[in-house]
Amino acid sequence: MFVRYLITLIFLIGTVFFGFSQSEIDFFGKLHTVVIDAGHGGKDKGCLGANSYEKDVALAVSLKLGKYLEEKFENLNVIYTRKTDVFVELDERAKIANRAKADLFICIHANSAANPAAFGTETFVMGNRKSDANMKTMQRENSVILLEDNYEEKYENFDPYSPESYIAMSITQSVYQNQSIAFAEKVQQQFRERVGRRDRGVKMDHFLVLHQTAMPSVLSETGFLTNESEVIFLMSELGQDYLASAVFRAFRDYKNEVEGKAALIEPTAIEERVNESNAPEVEKEKDKKSGEKATPEELVFKVQLATTTTKISTTPSNFKGLEGVDYYEAGGL
Repeated sequence: MFVRYLITLIFLIGTVFFGFSQSEIDFFGKLHTVVIDAGHGGKDKGCLGANSYEKDVALAVSLKLGKYLEEKFENLNVIYTRKTDVFVELDERAKIANRAKADLFICIHANSAANPAAFGTETFVMGNRKSDANMKTMQRENSVILLEDNYEEKYENFDPYSPESYIAMSITQSVYQNQSIAFAEKVQQQFRERVGRRDRGVKMDHFLVLHQTAMPSVLSETGFLTNESEVIFLMSELGQDYLASAVFRAFRDYKNEVEGKAALIEPTAIEERVNESNAPEVEKEKDKKSGEKATPEELVFKVQLATTTTKISTTPSNFKGLEGVDYYEAGGL
């Protein structure tokens, strides 16, 4: 865990001082381990449909997905949080992934809604919600902890129905959000283009199971059990096969992208860039103009506050009164 955060810190410093481009810092290394989490299970049935339980759909799709991955990637370690109809506590699901030092965590779920016309797929990542439209989905998935023993102590008095609990959770944001979004977008693309499902988009919210993982993580709602036509698809062997193969293709594309970007920045390349960069870019420009080399006393160290595709004025009013904010451009950011 410490090594992961250390690498993240090194790359963050690299963006500020050494000018690594976004394509060089998003990912580092290959994908060796993926954890597949079939939502719910055992006494926790999940949401209900016509003659169907969410826990059964989630398990069927998860097992098919795992089989595809094991067959196509012989060096990939595929781990399941459950392979049978058993109850696994939320924190244990995350612990399984963390202990395995997984490179990706995939939660498979099915959805429900008061409106029987609601249908389609949506994939969530950990983050602040843009609106309250998905509040019920998030509360339903988090309320599983109420079935666990001693959940107040285990989750530090987290209440799945209390807005205050989510305000507190929003303070902690995952350092893997960009990677999570990248994978989630690929999942939704496959659902839309290859399986013909309605694309409800990639969304952010406070899911406990995602919050406690230390790797890129997504929670995919594969369809609505409360929609009479979609539940037939979700319960069918063919439908589950299509959904699993869609997530498999998304993983394949994500893996290719991750490992392709990793090849751009081998450790030796990092060392060379660091050795070349004894001063930040702003100091190098100063050297060029003055013809003098910066001394150690003249080096400037900075803290990165934000990364954006849109240029923001550095006036103090845009940064809660903070003065001296500066920016530089690299890789379109």
